[in-house]
Order: sequence, then C-alpha cells, then structure tokens
Amino acid sequence: MKSKIQENQDGTMRALSNRHVQMIAIGGTIGTGLFLGSGSTISKTGPSVMLIYLVLGLFFFFMMRGIGEMFYSDPSQHTFVSFISRYLGPTVGHFTGWTYWIGLVFVCMAELSATATYVRFWFPSIPAWIIEVVFLAILASVNLIAARLFGEAEFWFAMIKIIAILALIFTGIFMMFRHTVTPVGHATISNLFSNFQLFPHGGVNFIAAFPMVFFAFMGIEFVSITIGEAKNPQTVIKKAVNETLIRILIFYIGALTVIMGIIPWSSITPNSSPFVQVLKLAGLPAAAAVINFVVLTSAASSLNSCIFSAGRHFYQLATEVPEDSWMRKTFAKISKNGVPAPAIIFSAALVLITPLISLTNGLASVFTIVTGISSDMYIIVYTLAMLAHRKYRQSADFLPNGFLMPAYKIMSPLTIAFFVVIFGSLFFVPEDIIGAVGAIIWTAVFGGVTYLHQRKLVPDTDQ
Repeated sequence: MKSKIQENQDGTMRALSNRHVQMIAIGGTIGTGLFLGSGSTISKTGPSVMLIYLVLGLFFFFMMRGIGEMFYSDPSQHTFVSFISRYLGPTVGHFTGWTYWIGLVFVCMAELSATATYVRFWFPSIPAWIIEVVFLAILASVNLIAARLFGEAEFWFAMIKIIAILALIFTGIFMMFRHTVTPVGHATISNLFSNFQLFPHGGVNFIAAFPMVFFAFMGIEFVSITIGEAKNPQTVIKKAVNETLIRILIFYIGALTVIMGIIPWSSITPNSSPFVQVLKLAGLPAAAAVINFVVLTSAASSLNSCIFSAGRHFYQLATEVPEDSWMRKTFAKISKNGVPAPAIIFSAALVLITPLISLTNGLASVFTIVTGISSDMYIIVYTLAMLAHRKYRQSADFLPNGFLMPAYKIMSPLTIAFFVVIFGSLFFVPEDIIGAVGAIIWTAVFGGVTYLHQRKLVPDTDQ
C-alpha cells in the first residue's frame, strides 16, 4: 500500500522518495566533467589529478555537511539561499538568490547546448536549435507535471551513468589483472607510478586543473534543493550527504585509477574522452557511440535538475518581494500538481536564448562562455552559504544534537578559504580570466545596487 503524499503549507508535495533523492545525489556528483573533461585534466597533471579530485571532493563534502546541517534544522525550506537570507540578512540573501538563479539559467543553457552537440553526433544534419527546443520542451514538461516525475527521470538518468562507470571499472580491473597488451603498452596498476611526478608539467598546470575539477563537481548541492519535497527529509538529507565522499571515491578515483592503469597517462589524448579510449582498447568498436549516449543522458540529467532548481529558486525570490508586487502575484504560485509552475515556465523560457544564439554562433563558443560565467558565480554562492552556516551556529536555531558538520572549528574556515583559493586559480587559466573579472564586477555592481535598493525598502532605524 502506497503511503499518502504529504503536502507542504505552500502547496508543494513531498513526493520524492529516498531512492529518488539518493540517485539525484549521485547524478549531481557525476557529470560530463568525468566522462569528457577528465582527459584534459589527466594530460595536465598525470596521476596527481586524483589528489585534486580527492581534495576538492573533501571540501565539497564539508560544504554539503554545512548546508545539510541547516536543512536538518529546518527541512521546510526549498533552497539553501533562504538560509543565507536568514543568517546574513535580506540584502545578501537577495544578492545571492538572484546570482544563483542567473547562474542556474547559464548552466541550463550550457547543458542544453551540450545536448545538441551530442545528438548531432548521430544526426549532424539536424539544426542545433531544433534539438535544443525539443529537449527543453520535454524536460520543462517533466518538471511541470509533478516532482515525482522529475525524480523518476533523474533516477534513470543517474542509473545510466552508474552502469557506464561500473562497466569501465570492471573492464579495467579485468584488463589489468590479465596484463592485457595494448597499442600503448600493457594494462597494469604500475602505469600510475611509472615516472611519477607531482607536477609533471609544472605547478601552473597543476593549479589550472583545479577549476576544471571544480566544474566537474558543480551541481552537487542540487540534492539539498530536493529536501523541501522529500519524504522523511531529515533521514534523507543525512544519508544523501554522508555518502557524498564515498561516491566521489568510488566513481571518480576508481574510474581514474582504471583509466591510467590501462593507458599510461602520458599517452592519453586530452581532447578525447578517456572512457572512449579505454573501451576501444578493450575491443568495443562502438565505444564512441556508447559514451556519447551516456554523456547525452548526463547532460539531459543536468538540464532536468537545473530546470527543477531554477524554478524553485525563482519561486523563492518571488515570495521574498512585497505582497502587492507584480512579481509575487505572478510567480509565487503553486500549481494543482504541487510545483511552482509559473517560476519553472519563466526560467525555462529564458533558456530559449540558447537556440537563438545557436542560429548565429558556434555551439563551442556558447558552451565556453556560459559555463565560465556560471562557474564563477557558483564559487561566490558557495562561499556565502558557508558564511551563513557559521552564523547559523551562533543563532538560536542551532541544534547541538542535530546533523553537525564534523571538525567545524577547523573545517569551516578552511572550506571558505579553499573556495577563495579556487577563485584565485581561475586567473591561471587564460579562458577563465574574463569570467572571473566579470564575477568581480557583477558582485561589486549588482551587490551595490542590491544594497541601495534594500536600504530604500528598509530605512536605517538606528538614526
């Protein structure tokens, strides 16, 4: 007998089960950065790339513990930005909400343009803009019908990625166990340690790999956004967050170990998916097509999650403006299906900019521009989320027996400092410099405008 779906006070439904949330967590952890981008990072750093994935994975885990701790204390919230508003003030919350939502729209655009690229692998004659419109319409509809349908879609998207990675790992273990001879040598775990150097191409290339790995992990916080519509939210958030580091170790470190065990890292082609390279050596002639299908589902999964998250964040923004405003009357509404339909439709409509751009520019330039901007915005938002967590610890809301971040006094400031370092590392990557400077300008200009606007709405009462 199915349990009755609980309804929140605002009309949204707690329709996401534990299996939905767990697979959404896995899907948010694994993206196209592993399937496609890892070849580039391996070529820059060699086996040291695993250290980069491990370090970033550790700090993302502590960030998720901080966000999870706040959600555990109040699982009624739809977005972690609401905690930033609560603990850092409405001005910072307003700035963060709009910054994160705009970043989400950019990510949606990036994943939509990537989706068109993967589809055109099989159908090169179909115009990119047609593919983008079709995929956007389908996934927006999935989000509009019900949160549970979104959860089901993410469950199967994540399952495809998991099967692909596990297939690679088991294939690699088999090849290394047999010491399979390949055109570039033979498969053995000793390939990882042969002529090992921490900085094989210099310290600058090592540092430049950090932003690439950071982008691979972006979106890991999407699981927290599902808590407002999950059954048994406090139990679910603990399980989803605690398993983050384990998933990173298994899927990222496991896959990278196998890749470099089969192919000496110096022989990996940086501009080609290492998954394709390994499967071809394993004798799978259709390796490129198989991995293209996997990354297509990965991009579709990210797009699906982005639409879900963008809709909830815009709904949150609409609820925070004055009650008589046009924005609140139009977008702070929940449909009969229990989803913020107007906010989802508006967010998805903005993503239609992507097909318009595709009619005039190359897909590669679109993808590079929007991912660069969104990456930099995320660093700012993540840092503010950790600062909000510190304020939460000092507030009356703090639950001393709740879901606590381990080693808080040490890891909280270290995590904040690490995100600042990641932002600084953007300046070591020429193509990221424009985005980093743009993020600084955005923070200064939009942050200043937000501050002045909030001062006008709430006059200083101390004078």
